[in-house]
Amino acid sequence: MALVTTAEVCDANPQLIVSGELRALQPLFQIYGRRQVFSGPVVTLKVFEDNVLIREFLEEKGNGRVLVVDGGGSLRCAILGGNPVVQAQNNGWAGIVVNGCIRDVDEINGCDIGVRALASHPMKANKKGIGEKHVPITIGGTRICDGEWLYADTDGILISRAELAV
Repeated sequence: MALVTTAEVCDANPQLIVSGELRALQPLFQIYGRRQVFSGPVVTLKVFEDNVLIREFLEEKGNGRVLVVDGGGSLRCAILGGNPVVQAQNNGWAGIVVNGCIRDVDEINGCDIGVRALASHPMKANKKGIGEKHVPITIGGTRICDGEWLYADTDGILISRAELAV
């Protein structure tokens, strides 16, 4: 998203908002990482207090994609830490959005990647490998599907059914 803000995208596309093709996530997320503005095609993951599948995804080449993780909104442990974020940065992921907590904030804030999460928490997640990949998820009342597009900046996060010409 070159120099076009999420607010400008909303202002220029009221018909997409009315049709539901463009949705804004509720303002639940804290901003982490050095890249405050990022966008890309969405890869969805649904887990609960378990980070094995997150790590597996971030070990793959990102190719500018954004991993969107529905962690069930849990505030009891972190499902993303510094090492996988460094790996995501090195593998070309554009960003990671976590409906849950992260840890190793100082390390993550040093990475050139966009990260959004509900909060930070020092306790680590389980390692059972339980979850669902590439499934529709709902975060804060907004449905997000694999392959949609995510646009994030300091004003918020937008989900679009298709890539926007911005």
